[in-house]
Amino acid sequence: MTAFLASPASASTGEAVNPWVALAYLVAGVFFILALRGLSSPSTSRTGNRFGMAGMLIAVATTLITHDIANIVEIGIAIFVGGAFGLVVARRIAMTAMPELVAAFHSLVGLAAVLVGWAAFLNPSAFGIAVPSEMLKFGAENPLAGKLVQPISLIEMGLGVAIGAITFSGSVIAFAKLSGKMSGSPILLPARHVINLGVLAVILALIAFLYFGVGGVHGDTQLHYFIAITVLAFLIGFLLIIPIGGADMPVVVSMLNSYSGWAAAAMGFTLGNTAMIITGALVGSSGAILSYIMCRAMNRSFLSVIAGGFGAESGASGGGGGEQRPYKTGSAEDAAFMLEQAEKVIVIPGYGMAVAQAQHALREMTDVLEEKGIEVKFAIHPVAGRMPGHMNVLLAEASVDYDKVFELEDINSEFAQCDVAFIIGANDVVNPAAKTDKTSPIYGMPVFDVEKAKQVFFIKRSMGGVGYAGVDNDVFYMNQTVMLLADAKKMVEEIVKALD
Repeated sequence: MTAFLASPASASTGEAVNPWVALAYLVAGVFFILALRGLSSPSTSRTGNRFGMAGMLIAVATTLITHDIANIVEIGIAIFVGGAFGLVVARRIAMTAMPELVAAFHSLVGLAAVLVGWAAFLNPSAFGIAVPSEMLKFGAENPLAGKLVQPISLIEMGLGVAIGAITFSGSVIAFAKLSGKMSGSPILLPARHVINLGVLAVILALIAFLYFGVGGVHGDTQLHYFIAITVLAFLIGFLLIIPIGGADMPVVVSMLNSYSGWAAAAMGFTLGNTAMIITGALVGSSGAILSYIMCRAMNRSFLSVIAGGFGAESGASGGGGGEQRPYKTGSAEDAAFMLEQAEKVIVIPGYGMAVAQAQHALREMTDVLEEKGIEVKFAIHPVAGRMPGHMNVLLAEASVDYDKVFELEDINSEFAQCDVAFIIGANDVVNPAAKTDKTSPIYGMPVFDVEKAKQVFFIKRSMGGVGYAGVDNDVFYMNQTVMLLADAKKMVEEIVKALD
């Protein structure tokens, strides 16, 4: 088939970009940057969302106005249906289900990248990425005219489809784990690292084959390459996420967020769409930075998270010994009495609070304590919950004031002057083994110094369970710790009644 090509020179459409279009996309990009800045703080998150909406409106409107639309009615119907679906989901979704919702949205972004990539591959002339007819022998009379994709676009499409497919299948598994439809425990396959590296190497090799025209410049060979890239990418997304345990879910969510951004950016190059390139790069880079922050908060490397299996080896030995060690149990009345005697209380929420949906009862308890002149603060660990900012979202839903919520590094020094540390559903983030036991899988992870508090109340369902890291917690057995074994929401409600 190379006989149909006039020369091996690179093809280029040479189309000039309308300066007004470029300006509109630039303005949209500025709004997206302002959105990211706003979303970095709970107090400015609403403004950040509005900036993001404005940027997206500008980007979509500019694209629709400046492009030849085959059927604007169909586009309008699709926008209406998607907007209506989003509105219904936003109003009905419980805040406790936000992690799996985010994972589901990431999967849709990945799937969109795959579909756009395939549409461009099957009809390159419609996307302006076909090899120009003047680059072909016989010009427009060449049977390949309009059917050959420019080599550089093959790389962009291949990478975009691969990243999008990985994002889709990985997000589906993350959704299943977060929603409880699949076990959150690591699923470790034999030789998984070799398999994963091998599949990734094959995907990259196939993309290179597309670019260099190995096996032919068009037709069934290219199609087979593209099908293989897509299928293998779907497979590797599945294989990458199933060995990752629940403790690493905050990193997984931010990582998939990053992947979806890079997939969009790659498709932006294919489509020649500046807005997609800017937006994708912003989402991809911010997700990567957030993944780094999450890994640092757990004292783990990004590669160790991707390797999966956090706590898999220690899980068998960590969960069984708790019942054999002496611990104190108490009632809601005991907790209420001690809370009333306190001057300063620090609350440490965790995933157990989210599962029990206890955030509203917790805010009510906070109000009662503050009416009695007791200072209450909330301590949020960077990896508490199942996505970055999970606890912040839940507390915001319960109308807890932003100025009462503190990050680990801002409040950890205050536990020494704290009368009561009130732990509700957290485990690994308060485990002193992270500071003392070099054999522990969480060793080196920054944790709250709750052992320095005068009194500790620890709400959990039973002593039989351990955190996602699979290790026992010495806080359970400290002299100043009282275990409140019950459903978190029910226990806090009973404490509120006792306080009243």
